[in-house]
Amino acid sequence: MSAESSNLSNIEHRAVIKYFVKKGKTPKEIFEDMVSVLQESAPSYTMVKKLARSFQQDRESCEDDPRPGRLVTVVTEENVRKIEKFVLADRRIKLWQIAEELQISKKRVGEIIHEQINEYEKNQCALGTKMLTPFDK
Repeated sequence: MSAESSNLSNIEHRAVIKYFVKKGKTPKEIFEDMVSVLQESAPSYTMVKKLARSFQQDRESCEDDPRPGRLVTVVTEENVRKIEKFVLADRRIKLWQIAEELQISKKRVGEIIHEQINEYEKNQCALGTKMLTPFDK
């Protein structure tokens, strides 16, 4: 087997380790087997020990555990349109007012205004100057 074809994903590594744990192999034996086959792409010995211990303690899934924190981004087309609508309705509106209304952070509101809406306006201005006829100038 070539080095190119021996690259496995983390889930595949976990499945192999789970199989060897079910067969009764020790973490050291599992690590040595994986290094002999996978060479540089084998997981570290520490990772093999950690996963072997978790599979011995009745872990069944080879998938990643869910991570804490916010998964969904707030910079969506819907939020960009809402913020643009607020700004067009009242140019003096404060970031905190928009953030409070949309239930997102002031930082994200500022980012949307700066990155998304200003970029859109720059593109519109660039297009507008190209479409002028000699009579319009």
